[in-house]
Amino acid sequence: MALTTSPQAPLPVGEVSRLIGGWIDRLGAVWVEGQITQLSRRPGAGVVFLTLRDPSYDISVGVTCYRQVFDAIADVVSEGARVVVHAKPEWYAPRGQLSLRAVEIRPVGMGELLVRLEQLKKSLAAEGLFAQDRKRPLPFLPQLVGLVCGRASAAERDVLENARRRWPAVRFEVRNTAVQGVNAVAQVVQAVKELDAAEAVDVIVVARGGGSVEDLLPFSDEQLVRAVAACRTPVVSAIGHEPDSPLLDLVADVRASTPTDAAKRVVPDVGEELERVDGLRDRALRTVRALLEREERGLAHALARPVMERPQRMVEEREAEVTALADRGRRVLRHLLDRADSELSHTLARVVALSPAATLERGYAVLQREDGTVVRSPGQVTQGDALRARVAEGEFPVRAD
Repeated sequence: MALTTSPQAPLPVGEVSRLIGGWIDRLGAVWVEGQITQLSRRPGAGVVFLTLRDPSYDISVGVTCYRQVFDAIADVVSEGARVVVHAKPEWYAPRGQLSLRAVEIRPVGMGELLVRLEQLKKSLAAEGLFAQDRKRPLPFLPQLVGLVCGRASAAERDVLENARRRWPAVRFEVRNTAVQGVNAVAQVVQAVKELDAAEAVDVIVVARGGGSVEDLLPFSDEQLVRAVAACRTPVVSAIGHEPDSPLLDLVADVRASTPTDAAKRVVPDVGEELERVDGLRDRALRTVRALLEREERGLAHALARPVMERPQRMVEEREAEVTALADRGRRVLRHLLDRADSELSHTLARVVALSPAATLERGYAVLQREDGTVVRSPGQVTQGDALRARVAEGEFPVRAD
């Protein structure tokens, strides 16, 4: 329940502490999982003090228990071990301090860890964090490589030496972090985020040498997996040896079997690239030479053709064709004109033979009335009518009797 306070009516510190203690008491006993980071067993003391830490979120809480509670598991747990604690939260009002009073402590076995990892793997896979279509290709030649590894570790040496041996000009931005233990997850996540935020970094390598399953647990942490999945920069996972397979391998864009393999994947080999360039140069030279030779042969073949040896021959051949066509055209036109002239002569002769003038030439005459109409029958003329007779040489008047 919210309290009503004001600058004029504040609560004393003791009252605030008492209220917090009351709220915590209502929480009741809980089961808590974490990693033991500090362990204090004073000789003769009846109480054991330890610190329980959540490596994923960098949060710790103090735990106390009676000696007989811890003695039940003292032979199988130590600092760094993962345990499950059944405890009652307590509030120490004089110091304002929260702690857990444990009544039972159970070590987390390897089988339980592997089951939880498998469940986490299935859950993250269902979200699509391991999908192949999310994988980004590595740059061919990164200008700056981000490296997350242990300080002065064999993994750091392997990556740096092998990468510089392959490409001497490569540059690294190294972040040394804890790679196992309670601080590993938080430090690795922070290093990955810093390198991803750097614009100059082209690829990030997270490297660690081999180790036990417990040693490699930080690289299967959900927080680290999600941080890598959110990176805009391609990430290479180089954790342990070939058989090791933390969840980081599944979410990373490229999985390298070893740190040395990561160096080979991140940068090309300068010797191999020079050989490839030489090979491409030779191939290009052969191609150009073959093209020139082919064109030279084609040119020689073209120059050897008769038309190239005597170019005017083509004009002469076309001239002869034009002359032949012109002669043929003249002959055809002459024939047509001759035939048309003959037909015209025949037609003219027929017209002349059938004309009225030819009839008059044979002694016939044409009688016409004064109005010019031709007399075709005796009934058209009466006695005394003046007529005109037209003959071949002219005309003269006549009168009907």
